[in-house]
Amino acid sequence: MDQRKEFVREYRRGLYTMTEMAERYEISRKTGYALVRRVDELGMAGLQPQSRRPHTSPNRTPAHIAALLIDAKRKHPHWGPAMLLDWLAPRHGEIRDWPAVSTAGAILKREGLVQPRRKRSPRTHPGVVDPVTAVPNDLWTADFKGQFRTQDHVYCYPLTIADQHTRFLLTCHGLKSVKGKDARPIFERTFREYGLPRAIRTDNGAPFVTRSICGLSHLNVWWMRLGIQHQRIRPASPQENGAHERMHRTLKREAIRPPRATMRSQQRAFDAFRTEYNEERPHTHHGGKPPGSQYDASPREYPSRLPALEYPGHYIVKRVTTVGTFRFNTKVIFIANALRGYHLGFTEEADGIWSIYFGEILLAKMDERNYIIRE
Repeated sequence: MDQRKEFVREYRRGLYTMTEMAERYEISRKTGYALVRRVDELGMAGLQPQSRRPHTSPNRTPAHIAALLIDAKRKHPHWGPAMLLDWLAPRHGEIRDWPAVSTAGAILKREGLVQPRRKRSPRTHPGVVDPVTAVPNDLWTADFKGQFRTQDHVYCYPLTIADQHTRFLLTCHGLKSVKGKDARPIFERTFREYGLPRAIRTDNGAPFVTRSICGLSHLNVWWMRLGIQHQRIRPASPQENGAHERMHRTLKREAIRPPRATMRSQQRAFDAFRTEYNEERPHTHHGGKPPGSQYDASPREYPSRLPALEYPGHYIVKRVTTVGTFRFNTKVIFIANALRGYHLGFTEEADGIWSIYFGEILLAKMDERNYIIRE
């Protein structure tokens, strides 16, 4: 400030030209004339630093569009700017020029509606093969969201089933346990409504997997009878079912926190979340379109009656008893409680080595010399 005042005083004495003054103070002639002009107009106060903000901003987001963004963010506090823009665009077709995602984010941040997020370094798991799908119903994912208690102190275990290809949430149902007898009706209702998938991917917990051979459970044996392949992720590797886990994080944030008063009101919250998630909530996987716009039911209908298991004529067929065993020669051998009542097919692949089939599925092999069954 002192140098500016000295510059103006010296110039007004008329001892030096503007070119000479500019060289002495190491400024441009244009800057020198601007300083003199500002003093003429505003006095010495005109030498104070001036705002560089433009008087007009033709690219500034119109106030009514900013207001729509802010209002939408308050209605959906957990949605980001890209998702909000995708949600607003079809509801306001008269607006052609929406701001960029970065601009929308800046507007929301200026209004104090964005919470800073801690940056995390990306992690990968070596050897993980991502599930590959081509059309809806190639692969469904299923899991239990972690249990919690409603306000009346009743435990709730949310069972969720989703289509991997479209991210469509097929069901979200609160159960009172993770037992197979409670989960099966939910799967059956989903099969009746949406048809059968080619495969279902789960973790290794109950009721999907047991400690029996091949992890056989009553639930996955039923799926195999329906012609559904059961895919299991590796133990302690939830990242292998990443899309489903990401959906669970959104479910917890928007429908579980805080827990509702009763199981009935909690189920209403699950149903409302599922409707919004499928029909309204834009999904980046589909370029901002909701999953419901991409999903179609499976052409494979749920059968009213399952056909009997059939095996080639050269197979030896054994029926599994009510305690999960079968008799081979003179030995009684345990295989799995989940197979009780079913017939298994045995074919000799090598001298004394028998392959055990459940329909067309190879379950294990048995050595006739010691009757040990190995997967």
